[in-house]
Amino acid sequence: MRKSSSQLPAVITDHSRVTQAILDFVSQIPDSNVEGSHHPEREAQRLATRAAQRAGLTAGSLALPPGPLGWLTVLPELIAIWKIQAQMVSDIAAAYGQHSELGREQMLWCLFRHTAAQAFRDLVVRVGDRLLFRRVSYAVAERVAKTVGIKVTQRAVGNGLSRWLPVVGAMGVGAYAYYDTGQVARTAIAMFSAPFATDHGDTSASTEVETSRAG
Repeated sequence: MRKSSSQLPAVITDHSRVTQAILDFVSQIPDSNVEGSHHPEREAQRLATRAAQRAGLTAGSLALPPGPLGWLTVLPELIAIWKIQAQMVSDIAAAYGQHSELGREQMLWCLFRHTAAQAFRDLVVRVGDRLLFRRVSYAVAERVAKTVGIKVTQRAVGNGLSRWLPVVGAMGVGAYAYYDTGQVARTAIAMFSAPFATDHGDTSASTEVETSRAG
């Protein structure tokens, strides 16, 4: 039976709440206890596998309640998965010896680039083989988060429909969280294994000197 939007909790149909959750979440970068590694790619893969397993188990557990109760777990599930993913990104940065370079812009990119790549046109440009992150204002970060929030909300509604199917639905949600965390890890590893920089200049004028946009 199809559910109309009026039957869904406001937290799902109002993407602005998801947008605000994204902004609140990326405002603090997790600390890491991981030491710089002589084999950072190997360590990063280990961290990615562990985080993906945790994300899958966490999402699957939160998705177990069927029916309307299951809908109420959607935003807590998203935040729980982001927390696992953000810690993974922080640890991968530390493994590459670049934790000090990890800021709000880099965290947004790692967590959500695979979800809404076009949202980052004003945030990240590619100059040769180097990613250049613009130090953006809160307004620009909010615009990026809004675009990502819409995409995340649409996906959450689609995944949330499975909450009407106990156990089977939970397995699907868990499998997607595992896959999604792997995508985040891939972005983070690609970023930290190659040169990148942060432009601390006037972000309002930086679009005039863009040579190419990150894809």
